[in-house]
Amino acid sequence: MKLVNHFSLQSYNTFGIDVKAKQFISVKTEEELLKVLKQTYASELFVLGGGSNMLLTEDIQKTVLHLDIKGVEVVEENSKEVILKVSAGENWHDFVVFCIERDYGGLENLSLIPGNVGTSPIQNIGAYGVELKDVMLSCEAYHRQTLTKKIFSNKECKFGYRDSIFKKINNPYIITSVNFRLTKKKHQLNIDYGSIQAELKKMQITFPTIEDVSKAVIAIRQSKLPDPRKIGNSGSFFKNPIVPNAVLEKIQKEFDVVPFFKINEDSIKIPAGWLIEKTGLKGYRNGDAGVHKKQALVLVNYGQATGKEIKSVAELVQLKVKEKFDIQLETEVNIF
Repeated sequence: MKLVNHFSLQSYNTFGIDVKAKQFISVKTEEELLKVLKQTYASELFVLGGGSNMLLTEDIQKTVLHLDIKGVEVVEENSKEVILKVSAGENWHDFVVFCIERDYGGLENLSLIPGNVGTSPIQNIGAYGVELKDVMLSCEAYHRQTLTKKIFSNKECKFGYRDSIFKKINNPYIITSVNFRLTKKKHQLNIDYGSIQAELKKMQITFPTIEDVSKAVIAIRQSKLPDPRKIGNSGSFFKNPIVPNAVLEKIQKEFDVVPFFKINEDSIKIPAGWLIEKTGLKGYRNGDAGVHKKQALVLVNYGQATGKEIKSVAELVQLKVKEKFDIQLETEVNIF
């Protein structure tokens, strides 16, 4: 267990924001986690995983608890599927690679998403037609106050679009591991997204494997998303808004081509990146804070931007989209 006072979190958040933690504790086992929970009031803890879905705007006046618990275990398997128990501190993409190398199907569309396994249920991470809820069987979590362990079924997590029960304010649970149900044969590939089909065609692949799909997704993401190791960012900053059909019809009067995805008979989802781009903010920069030049959905830190400066850019984006389309963008990233 590692304990440091007045600790910089710059290398522990993908935006690379240099804020300080009053106290920083990193735990590598559930036993160490329980020890910390016994010694620290629940309200005094700030839980940190991979730091990939957050924007830190000020110093953390709490004890930052970093989960560095590692391990991947085969719980059960047969000729058709495998159930894996994965510890919270495992890097998400490394885990995806682990599965693809063993021909375990289901995660290939979620390749190259930043962050750790433990935070994946909180956000119900998703990409290219697949969400975590499609492959997660259950997760284990400790209650911060009672110190009891609970196993949450997929249904109990109440997954929504980039949402879950764990994302609620004052959520008392700390996820320590996630169980996945993955296929071993007859994989159900999700390649309906046009960009995936186009990439597979470019790769001259007619009958793709899960590895091919993963490579296509990685190529797409690398072509338009900045590497957080080079340019600070947290991936998609805003949720794609779900709006009534009438809103789409209004926008179509101004633009000949409007990308959208049908949700049901009454509503559709419009890419937030497209909305932002049409406001003229794609590539916008104010100091070291800005909107990425290739993907307007991503806000970036070009070097020395503060969290407050990036938050100001986010607020400008929300204002301009609201003014132009009368749509209120919600942040996908948690702001602290």
